[in-house]
Amino acid sequence: MASAISGLEPAALWDNFAALSRIPRPSKQEEQVLAWLKEFADTRSLEWQQDEVGNIGVRRPGSGGGESAPTVVIQSHVDMVCEKNSDVEHDFNRDPIRLLRDGDWLTADGTTLGADNGIGVATALALLEMAANARLPPLECLFTVDEETGLTGAFALDGALLQGRTLLNLDTEEWGAICIGCAGGGDSELTLPVSREASPGDYLSFQLSVEGLMGGHSGVNIHEYRANAIVLLASLLEPLATIGARFVSVRGGDKTNAIPREAFATLLLPPEAMADAQIAVGARTAALQAEFGTLETGMRVTLSGLDDAPAECLSAGAQGSLLGLLRALPHGVLKYSHAIPGLVETSNNLASVAADGDSYRIVCSSRSSIMEALEDVRGRIATIAALCGATATRSSSYPGWQPNPASPVLKRLKRIYAEQLGEEPEVGAIHAGLECGVIGERVPGMDMVSFGPTITGAHSPDERVEIPTVAKFWNLLLALLADMAEA
Repeated sequence: MASAISGLEPAALWDNFAALSRIPRPSKQEEQVLAWLKEFADTRSLEWQQDEVGNIGVRRPGSGGGESAPTVVIQSHVDMVCEKNSDVEHDFNRDPIRLLRDGDWLTADGTTLGADNGIGVATALALLEMAANARLPPLECLFTVDEETGLTGAFALDGALLQGRTLLNLDTEEWGAICIGCAGGGDSELTLPVSREASPGDYLSFQLSVEGLMGGHSGVNIHEYRANAIVLLASLLEPLATIGARFVSVRGGDKTNAIPREAFATLLLPPEAMADAQIAVGARTAALQAEFGTLETGMRVTLSGLDDAPAECLSAGAQGSLLGLLRALPHGVLKYSHAIPGLVETSNNLASVAADGDSYRIVCSSRSSIMEALEDVRGRIATIAALCGATATRSSSYPGWQPNPASPVLKRLKRIYAEQLGEEPEVGAIHAGLECGVIGERVPGMDMVSFGPTITGAHSPDERVEIPTVAKFWNLLLALLADMAEA
């Protein structure tokens, strides 16, 4: 059977992406891919360095007349968000990503694809192994670690890895767009102590499930008002609580940077309340269908019986606190930018909820292009937590990337784009965390832009990359680098 990448161009890029897809690379567990990158460089007699946090820089001399041109940094991150559908058997620490071609799109079989930022990594590798006479300036390909869970690699970057002061970040996911700014962000971890008691002896056990949602990137997709499975589950639990339901467990979401697609609750219901429970779930499901049905076409809400009744459930007080917290926490767009029309300025993602011993752990991921607004949102979350009996711990925030419309590399890229495609690119900022803002703080004087092919559904099993845009992106990058080789 033919490979999913058979016949795709540029062949070197796609071959490297396929090779990368066979190597496990969850965030914070990048050891295998880092070892592979070192071997890649050694095999091609390319100089490489690694800093203490794990970031790797690989250097390629200029060629084809670009030997004396200023060095250009090509930057991408090696980790990927590991999400799968609940009915898919896949171990991200061991199993390769199964690539599938669907017309003009490449996707994966029930898991995230890793095009974010695997396409960027594969592009850098294809550049490193270009012919010795290719017209290129000196390149420093910077491969950072743990971008997806806090930009750890960028924060701890040893600036000595980089000699260049022009950086091309390959992590933008919309072809035709040049990104020159991004939001900052930070997580809040809420801890809610809970008590449990013996389950009522005559109650029946059920599972309430919300499944089949789109999910997606908690920054890039937040303005699309996709449904959050935890939010929906909490809205279903509220009427059930009023008719005597007792909560055994509540769980949903997984990654801080992904909109939750699935959420589940195990419940106990008195036999006499079963008819009312079915009516309540049906009525609330109909309301959710009316609100989200045209967008969330795969949404499934089910209340199904379980064979075994758990011995314990949450106490009435703990149940009320947990439900109140989940209902009160914000999710979605909180404010649009006044300065840039259509740009989300501030948002929050209610990312996950799960039992953790004698407490519940709830994580929120907040973003804003204004750091004061970011901290204000996290302060509000802490206040809500306190009112419900929980404590909030804030992670270190990461800075946004302030746009520089006068950027020299932006001017050059816009000119090359117009020459190649006969139209002007879209230039703007995104409501997502890119490493550029952090790298700019670590390495002063860095001139930066970000661009890439079209990737949709990032951070969800629906992730896919539009194949024709990869070739367009590659050709634009080569033209830009050839132009920079003349400098």
